[in-house]
Amino acid sequence: MRLTWQPLTLQLRNPFRLSYGVSDTRRVFWLRLTDETGLEGWGEAAIPPYYGVSDEAMTAYWADVAGRAAALPERPEEIPAWVGDAGPAAARCALDLALHDRLARRAGLPLWQLLGAAAPAALATCFTIAIAEPAEMARLAAESGRFAALKIKLGSDDDFARLAAVRAARPDARLRLDANAGWRRDEAIALIDRLAQFDIELIEQPVAKDDLAGLGYVQAHTSIPVVADESCQTLADVEALAAAGVRAINLKLMKAGGLGPGLAMLRRARALGLQVMLGCMVETSLGVTAMTHLAGLADWLDLDGPLLIANDPFEGLRYDERGGVHLPARPGIGAKLRDKTIV
Repeated sequence: MRLTWQPLTLQLRNPFRLSYGVSDTRRVFWLRLTDETGLEGWGEAAIPPYYGVSDEAMTAYWADVAGRAAALPERPEEIPAWVGDAGPAAARCALDLALHDRLARRAGLPLWQLLGAAAPAALATCFTIAIAEPAEMARLAAESGRFAALKIKLGSDDDFARLAAVRAARPDARLRLDANAGWRRDEAIALIDRLAQFDIELIEQPVAKDDLAGLGYVQAHTSIPVVADESCQTLADVEALAAAGVRAINLKLMKAGGLGPGLAMLRRARALGLQVMLGCMVETSLGVTAMTHLAGLADWLDLDGPLLIANDPFEGLRYDERGGVHLPARPGIGAKLRDKTIV
């Protein structure tokens, strides 16, 4: 087995401001796996800086894996144990994706079929509007008219004015709010009560990551679905969130550790009666196309990562004129190189 990785710097089309801070670039890793037959599997690791995961921690995990003498897994169900749980979730995700991609390519199957998942539904993704001045957010919302749903980043001063400006610019849009843990419990309840007049579809991570009881408390005070994002990283988190009374989770492969644990979380969430959003970090078309293979199991999609970057080196999923996502007709993840200069 030969395992190699390469850092990529993604240039964002617009400054991306959240409750955690602002950035105009993001760093990801492209992972490539080749075995003795020459078959390749590709993966991606993308984790925002506010998660506090260093590049060194991820590359150390891959270096350790590359030194293994063990044979590669031959069935999808063998992958989670082979990947293990020692490294950062994003690093494990990249390896998990590469191993799944290898098996699906070898079988000549799309990833969703290898996994035994439902055929991806024709769902549309929302488009993200990052925190900015109200007029700028309104402008970006107006320019995003092809998308029926918008995710509006909040969690800072003047949230009411920001959302009012967006709603005025897009009276037709379904609005999904994401506070990125930027509010406190009682503040969230009071603000949601004011913002409800703008016809809100859901509210993502209104309070701190570790405040699962707070998420349930906010949910108990609103009929709008509360969606756990940063709070939902493991299968145990899914159980705890359901017990707390939260109505939905945002599943991201990069924080779950890949398709194996991600699919287990998704299926358990369904069994517990939770709704599921499939999300992404700021990722290339490689990582987001991998997640799109699970779209047949989701209620909502937030898979606009490639649309937020100006130098995506990969080609994979396609967005139609209304923001619907469509997989490429290729085996495996289905991504291929667009920019040959990164090889």
